[in-house]
Amino acid sequence: MTDLCLHFAPGACSRVPLIALETIGVPFYTQIMRFMKGEHKSSQFKNLNPSGKIPVLVVNGTPIPQNVAILIWLSKTYPQANLLPESNSSLIQAQVLSALVRFSADLHPLVTRIRMPHFFCDLEGAPQRVVDMATMSMSEQLESIEADLLSQPWMLGDHWSVIDAYLHWVWFRITGAGFDPAPFPAITAHYSRTLEMPAVQRAISRENDAEALLQSEGLMPRF
Repeated sequence: MTDLCLHFAPGACSRVPLIALETIGVPFYTQIMRFMKGEHKSSQFKNLNPSGKIPVLVVNGTPIPQNVAILIWLSKTYPQANLLPESNSSLIQAQVLSALVRFSADLHPLVTRIRMPHFFCDLEGAPQRVVDMATMSMSEQLESIEADLLSQPWMLGDHWSVIDAYLHWVWFRITGAGFDPAPFPAITAHYSRTLEMPAVQRAISRENDAEALLQSEGLMPRF
């Protein structure tokens, strides 16, 4: 049996592979990252990911950092879960990869700027300007996604994929920071559909348990 351990934190982008693992349904366990204790800066964790970031999926002792790498490995290893569509066409494979990388490379950095602007500039008044600019860019990015979801239920058409899990997390994070959902009714409906999925519910339950533990330890970060 493959030994799987996901290093994660409640609310972080590790929710995306957490949803993927819950969708697959194989046994796995988790390791909560305690940012406020500086665990992400420890030599032990940096041996898993030199960037000091989560998520990291450890497979039989071998670490896989980065969401895209984790999701592709899970998709290839557990094809029965249909995390990403399979195709013999290299062009279609590239298109699917492009759709996934768009979230990690284009939308995800904007989420960070909306949620944690002080990481980018701490001059007086600058964090709010970072938020404003990131919010504007996020709205522009979401326009095409909104248009797609007006005519189809999921990002790639009629069938759910882990790209939908990534959109779920993006929407959860930005609306939780005050992003106005009103111009995006199709994305709002998409988010509601994901909340009805048992795998998503199990992932959120794991996060809630982790958050309660961190709260009890006085170690729940604000990010």
